[in-house]
Amino acid sequence: MAANRKLPETGQSRATPVRALRLGVNIDHVATLRNARGGLHPDPLRAAHLAIEGGADGITAHLREDRRHISDSDITRLKNELTRPLNLEMAATDEMLEIALRHVPNACCLVPERREERTTEGGLDVKGSAKSLAPLIAKLKDAGIRVSLFVEPDIKTIEAASAVGADIVELHTGKYCHLALEHDAAGVARELERHKKAANAAASAGLEVHAGHGLTYNTVQPIARIPEIVELNIGHFLIGEAIFGGLSMAVRRMRVLMDEAREALSMRGAG
Repeated sequence: MAANRKLPETGQSRATPVRALRLGVNIDHVATLRNARGGLHPDPLRAAHLAIEGGADGITAHLREDRRHISDSDITRLKNELTRPLNLEMAATDEMLEIALRHVPNACCLVPERREERTTEGGLDVKGSAKSLAPLIAKLKDAGIRVSLFVEPDIKTIEAASAVGADIVELHTGKYCHLALEHDAAGVARELERHKKAANAAASAGLEVHAGHGLTYNTVQPIARIPEIVELNIGHFLIGEAIFGGLSMAVRRMRVLMDEAREALSMRGAG
């Protein structure tokens, strides 16, 4: 006779399972500091190892057309020596496609790029660029590279990303972070709602959902509480904080804040 099993009491609830949240650390601005003086110091590869020591799950590096920070040799060293996945941010150009196919990173995140911008200013125009994006994405995927598109939290853009064959969308959190800096509570609430709807739409379309750009200690947790998001990519803020307290410390603190937000999400489901 089978052993009796104790069933949950009526009304008893269980914590809602929530996917772990990964942290990708962007090391571009270690290279920016190095390039300001020339030479080899500070070394982006060393920064990558310290970020991993602090809890990073992966490393992101943006090889720009003008090579303003990360260099080709940086990508070679990162790919050869990293103990965690490398996410190569790049423009959707033939030159960058050739480099990606030569190095075969774990993932490529396609981003818009203009020479005069200080940093990436917005998401890709996926619908308007679909004819050129689709074959480039197909070539990357044929090589075993996961493809992410850096996009605004917009439903139509999410639909276009799915249509061109992307594996992942990374939601651009820049406007949300800017409004938070301006203490615009109403604007922050609107942007968070946009991100929640976009994340839900992306996950429903079978896309993995990432987010990033401008996130800080003060802005990370509301984004980390969006259950469909499985990875955050954070760079400039962490490199800035590392000046004062060390990169490992900065990453550890970000890791704690992210994990606390995820734990709260699970407990809310149990409540």
